[in-house]
Amino acid sequence: MNRARRSLDWGFPRWRGYAGARDPAKVRLCDRHGCNEPGDCPAPKSPNNPERWYFCRAHAAEYNSGWDYFAGLDAEAAAERETNEKAETSGYSESAHYGWADSGDGSRSRDEMRALDLLGLESDADFEAIRKAWRAKAKEVHPDVKPDDEAAAKAFQAFQLAYDVLRQAEERREWRG
Repeated sequence: MNRARRSLDWGFPRWRGYAGARDPAKVRLCDRHGCNEPGDCPAPKSPNNPERWYFCRAHAAEYNSGWDYFAGLDAEAAAERETNEKAETSGYSESAHYGWADSGDGSRSRDEMRALDLLGLESDADFEAIRKAWRAKAKEVHPDVKPDDEAAAKAFQAFQLAYDVLRQAEERREWRG
């Protein structure tokens, strides 16, 4: 007479071990050829496509490093997409108002960085250094110093515009507190 074997947990499920299931666990492997690591990082096969690759962490990082969000777009379409993205995600820029933030973390806009480059300053320059650089550059190409020089007039306008961008940004920072 065959008797059913009794379990060792006496009917209390919480006494069973975690690996007590008899079915094998399903693990999706990395989609990279030859990789046997678990593929737990989804990545899009192409833009606006619901199909995904599943890579391990190392291959996901490799895949993402070569990803070009603006691939195949002309300059106008890329600029339009960029403005749409900025409009949708502008609320995330609020974190830049903290006092410990410096220029390396995105607290300066692209226009501010261009203005600093035009004035020949580093990205972490304070406003006094900006004012000194602007005055020095503007004195060199001022229309009173170089009359009838169109290149100097355009350079003066560019320096003035760069200073205005940086001054307004500084005023916004002071206003926020």
